[in-house]
Amino acid sequence: MNIVWHQESVTKEDRRKKNNHHSFVLWFTGLSGSGKSTLANAVAKTLFEQNVQCYVLDGDNVRHGLNSDLGFSAEDRTENIRRIGEVAKLFVDSGQIVLTAFISPFRQDRQLVRNKLEQDEFVEVYVRCPLETCEQRDPKGLYKKARNGEIRDFTGIDSPYEPPLSPELVVDTEQYSIEQCVQQIISYLKNKQWI
Repeated sequence: MNIVWHQESVTKEDRRKKNNHHSFVLWFTGLSGSGKSTLANAVAKTLFEQNVQCYVLDGDNVRHGLNSDLGFSAEDRTENIRRIGEVAKLFVDSGQIVLTAFISPFRQDRQLVRNKLEQDEFVEVYVRCPLETCEQRDPKGLYKKARNGEIRDFTGIDSPYEPPLSPELVVDTEQYSIEQCVQQIISYLKNKQWI
């Protein structure tokens, strides 16, 4: 392969200094309906209001463009997460905080993304919410369709979800409000002195 990595004239460290904050991935994982996208966007709004450079990559939004050629087979889910991992790494290199809201059901796929980044650049946020509650919420009507057989390979119904074994953060959206969960995440980042 005749491809050689070209070194940037502005480094990740230069960008972090200029932005006055660390750059990293907040990787939100959990079942459909657990509140990943809502929470990621609420955290991003809070960070933005504090002049922190950040961007949300949302599962549905990314599948409208970059990953529009992928389905929901195990192989396509793995490729979906691999691509997102590469994009997230670019954001980190650009000195920004990237918040990713993806079911990302397989531990191995999440670990592959973690391995692409440096030690202090990946924060796995498990958005914990029981399947029953997610089904009751069913904001997009997907669980109903999955139960009726209209959607195949739906995570939590006929495709597995592997919860993180040792995430950096666990936020419980059944027990706590979105605002409380946001504060939990912001407190974690401040304690790390990343923002």
